[in-house]
Amino acid sequence: MTAIGQNPLLTIETEYGQSIWMDNLSRDLLESGELAKLIVSRGVLGITSNPAIFEKAIVGNAIYDTEIVAGIKAGKSLNDIYESLIFTDIRHACDVLLPVYEQTKGIDGYVSIEVPPTIATDTASTISEARRYHAAIHRPNVMIKIPGTPEGLPAVEQMISEGISINVTLLFSVESYVETAWAYIRGLETRAAKGEEISNISSVASFFLSRIDTNIDSKLDNLIKQTTDTSKTEKIAALKGKIAIANAKVAYQEYKKIIATERWQQLATKGARVQRLLWASTGTKDPSYSDVMYVDGLVGNDTVNTLPPSTIEACADHCDPANRIEAGVDEAYRLVASLKDSDVNIDLDAVMDELLIDGIDKFVKPFDSLMKSLDGKVKALTPV
Repeated sequence: MTAIGQNPLLTIETEYGQSIWMDNLSRDLLESGELAKLIVSRGVLGITSNPAIFEKAIVGNAIYDTEIVAGIKAGKSLNDIYESLIFTDIRHACDVLLPVYEQTKGIDGYVSIEVPPTIATDTASTISEARRYHAAIHRPNVMIKIPGTPEGLPAVEQMISEGISINVTLLFSVESYVETAWAYIRGLETRAAKGEEISNISSVASFFLSRIDTNIDSKLDNLIKQTTDTSKTEKIAALKGKIAIANAKVAYQEYKKIIATERWQQLATKGARVQRLLWASTGTKDPSYSDVMYVDGLVGNDTVNTLPPSTIEACADHCDPANRIEAGVDEAYRLVASLKDSDVNIDLDAVMDELLIDGIDKFVKPFDSLMKSLDGKVKALTPV
């Protein structure tokens, strides 16, 4: 339990070994000094960004106009102007978080930037863009985000072998997490075999939560509408809002198995850092659920929780931290298995495949929308 007056976010970090990162970035946040304040007042130890976040930050915000005009005068392409805007913000955020990076010896203090979502199924392009982004931003605490698609994981392995820290995003299934963990390990092994340093590389595996419950709850609601059997209805309803956290707990058990293997232990003796599970998509979508359910339910050692600003404030107000990632593990396995019950019959693998496709689309659409809006702004700001 958190002591009276103590910030639950800080308790999560100091007592339970989980890092709080923020899922938000904008120039206003940086130039106002708000990010620096959040590091102190809310214990924010890292930043994650994505195309949807950049769309919200840039579209309709005059704070970027001066740099856009400079790009126009320099004859930059639309894509070059876009990258100048986001790279500037990422570099600034990296600089603000550099003291965290140094104090934690490279465990935290990262700022994540995603390669273009339009190349999520193109391994060669992902590798090329990850290298380019990393070199262009040129900060020790930048973390390149690569989607955990079948085509993305070879890129993850390659980037790790080249010494680039990676945030593997859009993970939904336990199987995809396990594949991600081994891609990280293989990358480290390749690097270590060449006699190169591995103690300065970090990675997180971003495991998405609320989207799982939203998808499965919708299917459960449809099943409830189709039955008049009260006992069946109660059994089905009991699963609502439970699967995402259960699935994450199962993934954490796989994490524990992986770091107990001899292969991992050999890397650990050479200074390798664990690839932490990062809980993403943690803003509660269903208003009938607690607004901090994806925080309280998954507090645990060697993990990260990346929260949108509203969830950070909600947690600071009323989170109730406890080491729940290790609580009710048997029940978590039972909940996941119960989807196969004849009265439920939800194919979890199919749900995860659907969510991955939808997840890529949720990044492609705002990226396309941002580029269109930016194109309109460039035309409006171009001297006649």
